[in-house]
Amino acid sequence: MSDDAVGRLERWIRSSATIVAPATALSALLFYFGYVSSRSRYAYFGIDVDTVGLGTQDYIMRSPQPLLVPMLVLTLAGIGILALLAQTRRWVTAAGPGAAEDPAVTRRVRRLARGCLTAGTVVLGAGVVLLLVYVRFRDWAFYPLVTPLLTGAGAALIAYGSQIRDLLRRRPERTSTEDPTLLLRRSARALVLVVIVVSVFWTTATVAQWSGRGLAQQQALELDRLPSVILDTKERLYLRSPGIDEKALEQSEGQTFHYRYRNLRLLIHANDLMFLVPNTWSASNSTLVVRMNDSVRVQFQFQNQRPE
Repeated sequence: MSDDAVGRLERWIRSSATIVAPATALSALLFYFGYVSSRSRYAYFGIDVDTVGLGTQDYIMRSPQPLLVPMLVLTLAGIGILALLAQTRRWVTAAGPGAAEDPAVTRRVRRLARGCLTAGTVVLGAGVVLLLVYVRFRDWAFYPLVTPLLTGAGAALIAYGSQIRDLLRRRPERTSTEDPTLLLRRSARALVLVVIVVSVFWTTATVAQWSGRGLAQQQALELDRLPSVILDTKERLYLRSPGIDEKALEQSEGQTFHYRYRNLRLLIHANDLMFLVPNTWSASNSTLVVRMNDSVRVQFQFQNQRPE
C-alpha cells in the first residue's frame, strides 16, 4: 500500500472516530435513561424489567419521553448561560484595565463576583450536607431531586463567580504561562465542572425515574386502552386479582384446554412472554406472566367499534 493510501486510511479512521465516539456515548445515555424509566414504570405493576427481556433498541426508543423535559430545560439554560457570559464579558471589559474604567461598574462587577461565590458556597454546602446525612433523609421523596439540584446550582454559581474574578484579574501584558496559579485554577475549574455534570446526570436520572412512575400510574387508570385478551389454559390458575372472570370449558373429545379467563389486558409482550393485568386497577392486583407455548391459547378481542 502506498504512503498516500495509508495517509488517506488514517485520516478516514480519525474522521470516523470523531463521529462514532459521540454517537456511542449518546446511545449509552439514551439506553441508561430509557432503562431507568422503564424499570420504574414496570415496577409499579410488580415486574422486574430485567425479566421482560427488552433489548438495547427498546430502551433507546423509550428514552425520549423521560428526557423531553430535562433536554428542554438544559437547552433553555444553555441559551441563558451563553447570554449571561456574553453580558458578563461586556461588564468586565468596561471595568477592566486598558479601558476607560467606571468605578461604579467595577464595584458592581466585583460585588457580583463575591455574591456568586458566597451564594454558591452556601448552596453547594447545603447539597454536601444532604449527601452526608443520606441515611437520615433517604426516605424523603424529594431527596434525589433536591440534593443534585443544590449541588449543581452551587457549583455553577462558584464557576460563574470564579470566571468573573479571573477576568477582572487578567492583565493584557501578562501571559498565561507566567501565571503560577494557572494550573491550580484550571484543576479547580475542572473539578467544579465534574460536579456540575454529575449533578445534571443525577437530576436527569431522577426525572426519568419519576416519569416512568407517572406513566405507570396514568396507564393504570386507562387499562381499557390496552389490548383485551382471552386466555385459555389446561390447568386452573387460581388468580387472586378481582375482576377476572374464570370459566370452566365444556369437556369434549380432543379438547385440551379446560379453563378460560377474561377481563385481562396485555401490558407488554417480549421474548415469548406476555404480561397480563386485569381490566381495572386495584391495590390487590397482580400481574400474570404467560409463556407463549402449547400450554395456553390466546385470543385478542376486537374493540367492537363500528367502522365509519
